[in-house]
Amino acid sequence: MANHSDDLPQLNISMEEKDKLVAEVIRYVLFKNHQNSGSPIKRDELSQIVTKNYRHRNLPAVVIDEAKQKLTSIFGFEMRELQRARPSSTNQGRVSSQQSAADAKSYVLISQLPADVYRKYVEDVNSAHVTGFTFVVISVVLLAGGKIPEENLWHHLKKMGLFENDESHPALGNIKQALETLVQQRYLQKDKISGPEGNILVYELAERALDGPVNERVKEYISQVVKRDVASVVIK
Repeated sequence: MANHSDDLPQLNISMEEKDKLVAEVIRYVLFKNHQNSGSPIKRDELSQIVTKNYRHRNLPAVVIDEAKQKLTSIFGFEMRELQRARPSSTNQGRVSSQQSAADAKSYVLISQLPADVYRKYVEDVNSAHVTGFTFVVISVVLLAGGKIPEENLWHHLKKMGLFENDESHPALGNIKQALETLVQQRYLQKDKISGPEGNILVYELAERALDGPVNERVKEYISQVVKRDVASVVIK
């Protein structure tokens, strides 16, 4: 764990001032994570908290680094920097990305708590339907090879009773917006591809879905579904 106390005189800031900035960054990260349903938080937003009253260019890095450490040691969250996933469809004539704003350095909070502790004390049972929808969509894209045309994705979702024009689903509300939220949260990325028949939209797994633990949980979920289906066929 890095210790920045020796750097404070060079940064022209006291320990108390630095601690206050760290606390402000932590509050902001926790609030934004809750408010935006886990959507990435841009580093620029965190830097602005620091540079609002302090001008030393190295200070934001010091404060953000300590905030990351305390989020882990006190709250059990890893503040993970997202690495922009390059779409594998580039060689097919990528026209434009629907996520240009996401190219900036950004972070998401990943719980480091054991699964049983997280379920008991943190997980919101009222959002189970959102988690289920997320896993279903990621699974469909994963089984399609990691990317899928928009038309094909909706074809699969319709089989599960999820329609693109449904704005009042009893659990998910606006289905199209629920899918767009997965793009904002960086489970998916959406790109416009030029093909023989014109431009089409393609959904591809993004950083969060490619993250090791998430990817493994999705594969486990798919495995359980397959085993259940095979068992039901055997019983019949």
